[in-house]
Amino acid sequence: MPTDIAADHPDDLALLGLLQLVSPALPIGAFAWSQGLESAFELGWVNNESQLGQWLDGVLDDGLSRCELPALLRLQTAWQHQGADELAHWNDWLHASRETAELSDEDTRLGTALVRLLNSLDLLPAPGLMPEDPGYATVFAWAAHQRGVPVRRTLLGFAWAWLENQLAVACKALPLGHTAAQRLTEQLRPALVRAVDAAMERTDDELGPILPGLALASAQHETQYSRLFRS
Repeated sequence: MPTDIAADHPDDLALLGLLQLVSPALPIGAFAWSQGLESAFELGWVNNESQLGQWLDGVLDDGLSRCELPALLRLQTAWQHQGADELAHWNDWLHASRETAELSDEDTRLGTALVRLLNSLDLLPAPGLMPEDPGYATVFAWAAHQRGVPVRRTLLGFAWAWLENQLAVACKALPLGHTAAQRLTEQLRPALVRAVDAAMERTDDELGPILPGLALASAQHETQYSRLFRS
């Protein structure tokens, strides 16, 4: 006898929707960006597995937990009650937090690509709700809300996708072997949880990245002679 899968298994469908959203197979081009990590290799700031782990842990603590993750929480909450002004505010706030042209371009291009993908799947929100020039986190928050993903899992999924992409960059450019990448994944899983915990506790006036090293690396990358990635 046929059953309504969405009604009978909402948690399962939400989880599968989140897995689809964070999959490296998602065709939005995230693999093309390193977020300054390629320059950190070139400049000699990160040379091995241990130093990479320290770099990523620092970016989680002083970057994602203070910027993307708390903004993502606020964006998904705004999508829940269709707060167009609030969506525009946090989308603009994220754009303003990008310290280099490459970081800004990455955010906009990934957001545009995800909008294009969701449009092809007939999953876009009602007209007038999506902010102008939506960034990646803004569209990610919409997709998670549309699929019924709880906010905490949305933040964990976003952080996981970031970590997986950064380790993929290292495997291509450091180079870092896949076994070493798995060791770092195991090492940093608790750090992802801590970053989400911190992000969910931060007030508005506590937000903003504290990543001068990443900003400098990203700025250097704009004129790096030879490179594999777009940021």
